[in-house]
Amino acid sequence: MTHRSRRLLKVPALTRVEGEGALHVELTGDTVTELRLDIYEPPRYFEALLRGRRYTEPPDITARICGICPVAYQMSACAAIEDACGVEVDDRVAELRRLLYCGEWIASHALHIHLLHAPDFLGCANVVELARRHRPEVERGLALKQAGNAVLELVGGRAIHPFNVRLGGFHRAPSAAELRTLAEQTLRPARDAALACVEWVSTFDFPDVAATPELLALTDRRYPLDRGSPRTSSAVAFPVRAFEEHVVEEQVPHSTALHARLVGGGAYLTGPLARYALNRGVLSPLAREAADAAGLGARCDNPFRSIVVRAVELVYAIDEALRIIDAYEPPRPPAIDVAPRAGIGYGATEAPRGVLFHRYELAADGSVRTARIVPPTAQNQATIEADLRAFVQENLDMPDDDLAAACERVVRNHDPCISCATHFLRLTRTHR
Repeated sequence: MTHRSRRLLKVPALTRVEGEGALHVELTGDTVTELRLDIYEPPRYFEALLRGRRYTEPPDITARICGICPVAYQMSACAAIEDACGVEVDDRVAELRRLLYCGEWIASHALHIHLLHAPDFLGCANVVELARRHRPEVERGLALKQAGNAVLELVGGRAIHPFNVRLGGFHRAPSAAELRTLAEQTLRPARDAALACVEWVSTFDFPDVAATPELLALTDRRYPLDRGSPRTSSAVAFPVRAFEEHVVEEQVPHSTALHARLVGGGAYLTGPLARYALNRGVLSPLAREAADAAGLGARCDNPFRSIVVRAVELVYAIDEALRIIDAYEPPRPPAIDVAPRAGIGYGATEAPRGVLFHRYELAADGSVRTARIVPPTAQNQATIEADLRAFVQENLDMPDDDLAAACERVVRNHDPCISCATHFLRLTRTHR
């Protein structure tokens, strides 16, 4: 292909996504001079919506931000408000919350791996074609997602936007017998399926790509889900309440979503690759064995292999759920009282896509004065753009259809919330 002096590549609309966006690339000669992942969905104003609401309401309201990871929003909101009110739940409630979070990880990772991402590596346009060619694997993925849903339904009340969560704990705690049945009939078979999933995705043909952005994840004595302290790959560690001192968000002209960067640094990555690199040593023995067998090593720098890391985390989430159930004692009562008081509270948990930060300022009567929510996708957008820029720059000679498909894969590596479907990019190229 002969390069003209100036070219414009445009994806005018990302279709079948959770959100609205476009891709815009300008080239001068053989150099990418501008690349934008345009996010033009109208703002949803959740932070403004929370002002003046009762302090008990944010867990239920913020859960509506996402239908795939509502538990992440509930858990971060509970952590922040309980922090503002000077309350810490007991270990039994904390373990039940962690179990609920495991259910969300299982459902989310199973969905992404089998329905959204795997077709990219197997030459399939969508999951319908994948199901025709790899039916047992798709059926396994659906069964794994249903296993996660079963945890969400039993502990949270329902699979989407659970209603059993409240400040201080739960409205109802499941019985030990209910959880034992869940473990034997659903989770133990699911663990075997998850191990088979790791083996399957590890055989995919991955492009030879290495990316080494700054990483950010929570760290804890266990693999982080429901709690932990932020840490970067350059060994900068800080408490959750200092998150805004280390991470700043900025408005960019081409996006209604803010872009985050590290103070004194730049773009960074949160999510499975960051969690794995910073917390591999506290994976369960079974998950570490699966990671070793898949050839992941101490860290994974190839974003295309993020599907393998998610599969390992899927094994971990099921293994951890079984561990919690084996030691389960119902909390009595299922929730403690949380009395309002004036103050500021901070909370952060690990959503399937990365660190989710909440901060609330409460008045003495318990009304919310201000709220701030920093979701994983906002933190990852600048890094996704950097990945796209590097990929386009290195593959200028690809035919249009191949380049479009490849750009889709680059975006889906990070499973952003705007990428909720298996095929969404239409690429057009014009010459100037």
